[in-house]
Order: sequence, then C-alpha cells, then structure tokens
Amino acid sequence: MTNYSTHNSNNKTVGFWQKYQFYWLLIAAIIIRQIPFVALPFNWLESYFHEISHGVAALITGGNIIRIQLFANGAGLCTTQGGFSFLISFLGYAGASFWGWGIYRLAQAHQRVAQFFSGAILLLLLCSVIFWSRDLLTWVILGCLITIFVLTIKVQQLRYLQVVMQFLGISILLNSLFSPFYLLDGRHVGDGATLASMTFIPEIIWVAIWCLIALFALYALAPKNASSLK
Repeated sequence: MTNYSTHNSNNKTVGFWQKYQFYWLLIAAIIIRQIPFVALPFNWLESYFHEISHGVAALITGGNIIRIQLFANGAGLCTTQGGFSFLISFLGYAGASFWGWGIYRLAQAHQRVAQFFSGAILLLLLCSVIFWSRDLLTWVILGCLITIFVLTIKVQQLRYLQVVMQFLGISILLNSLFSPFYLLDGRHVGDGATLASMTFIPEIIWVAIWCLIALFALYALAPKNASSLK
C-alpha cells in the first residue's frame, strides 16, 4: 500500500526547495563567504577565472600568456605579452562574472551538457598547470580546483550535479561583485588604475561598471516573477 501522505510531503519539500533554489544557494554562498578557510576555495575559483579571462583576452587579440600566479589569500596575477591592452585589463572582473553566469546557466542544461562543460573547465585548468604556472603554491591551488571539477563530473544524479554547479556559479558571481572594491585602497594599482591611465576615466567608474556587470548577471539568473516560482 502506498503511503500517500508521506509521498505528498516529500513532493512538497522538493517543490519548496525548487521554488526558491536560487535564493537558498545565494544565501548559502553569502554565509560561506564569511567563514574563514571554508571560503578560500571559492575565492580561488573567482581569482582563477579572473586571471584566465585576462589570458583568454590576450590570446584572442594576438597576445600570449606568460604566467598565471594564484595566491593563498585569493589574489592572483596573469602576466601577458602583446594583445589589446584595454580588453585584457577590462575582462578580468567582467570575465569572472561571465564565467559565473555561464556555469549557473549550463548547470540547468542536460546532464551531458553540464558534464561536458565541467570537463572543458577541467581541461583549461590542466592547461594552466602545464603551460602557464611556474610555482608550487599556484600548482597546489590549481590542484584543489581540479579536484572540485573532477568531483562534479563524477556526480551521477542530474539534480545534485545541477545544485553543485549552480552553487559554484553563484559563488563566483558573488566574489566578482565584491572583489573590485579591493581596488579602492588608495594605491592606484590593478586593473582599475590601468584602465584609468588608458582612458582618463576614474578608477571608481571602472569598479562601478564591474560591480554592475556582476549584479546584472545575478539579476538575470534570479526568477523574475511569481509564475516562475510556481
């Protein structure tokens, strides 16, 4: 005999989770950002996608990636040669937001698509280890990130794979939203200062643009109306 009350209760629980999944994941990501050490791998994720976005911008505009460095505190450095300097400098923070948005969106696709995208990111990380990293700390951090994406590929249940990938996407976006504020330290170094020297547009404007890109990406992912929550 089927226990209908238990069945209905489970459906209600799943339905409630699915209705507000974006917001639950956003709250979880905000909380984890406040926990020392636990937040580090997610800071490294954003930092990696920031630096590789500089590198990709260099490659697609005719330049080269010389070296990628990642640091324990979540900072990073991508040294490039040649290419379009404006695009290379701009796409660090903007690119990290795009990666976060893309990971979340593709997580909603078919399991094979989500796994393929995880595999593509894994391949990019491996290329970074082989071709562009030169120091032990960067190798260790990249090893941690590789482990994260290997685990996502191993997830067999589509629902769990989606949740993990969506959480990673939101975490990257949150870090992309807050990271530009670190440029406003009075030292006038970093991507904002570089763009300010190129364009004579103040650094704070570039910080605002990057924050708005991250906010818009989060807004684009959030359910927009009551019907989408049903």
